[in-house]
Amino acid sequence: MADKTPNLDRAFIEKQRQQLTRLREQLLRATQAGEKEEADIRSQSLGEAHESEDDAQRLALLETDGNAVERSVERLARIERALRKIEDGTYGISDASGEPIPRERLEAMPEAIYTLAELKARESSGGR
Repeated sequence: MADKTPNLDRAFIEKQRQQLTRLREQLLRATQAGEKEEADIRSQSLGEAHESEDDAQRLALLETDGNAVERSVERLARIERALRKIEDGTYGISDASGEPIPRERLEAMPEAIYTLAELKARESSGGR
């Protein structure tokens, strides 16, 4: 039986933990700012006389901001999962197959919880 444990040293894992923690903090701040901006736009829209074109622009902006917030929330979930995997000692192991995630992928995307092939398969099948 082949060893499926990735070759990740403690220094690398600690560096990844720090990077994931920084990413989490940045995304939380950005998400909170986006939610505040959305609330501000909604309250302005209720309290003002305005043109229907203004409403359309505001709705388009809210949709764009909402999509960005949704992506941030999804990324936050992956970051939280990666941090739990560090605590569990399973960081660098795919959640789908148990196969090692290449170090290069983890360096590029520290919150990776699937191999690139698995991620592409999930995206093509509609599962995120």
